[in-house]
Amino acid sequence: MFKATPNPPETDPVSPYASTHSKKFHEAAEKALDHYLKPDVDQSRKCADRGMRMFVVAPDMNPQAVAIQTYETFSSVSILLLDLAESLEDKPRHLAMAIYQMSEMGLLLAEKALDNERAIAAA
Repeated sequence: MFKATPNPPETDPVSPYASTHSKKFHEAAEKALDHYLKPDVDQSRKCADRGMRMFVVAPDMNPQAVAIQTYETFSSVSILLLDLAESLEDKPRHLAMAIYQMSEMGLLLAEKALDNERAIAAA
């Protein structure tokens, strides 16, 4: 039986670097493959750091607005913790109350920061 094509098919022995165009194409292909197939250690660290920076405060935000938002956040957390503590008993209730007390300390610190901010603005 006669085959129409040789086994294996004959190909031109062309290097990927035969011309500058093919060399650029080969470099681009290698770069793309490296990007998707070779994990970059620094990139994986950046992803983990990025997860911790889900919420970012605008760098040009007014300091007084930051203090007000902090105060409001601590107020909300305190109320949520009191509501939670009412539905718990024994050790979980004590834990919720301890966290509530810590949030109250944060609330006091935020209030002091607001007072200082107002004093600076008034001067």
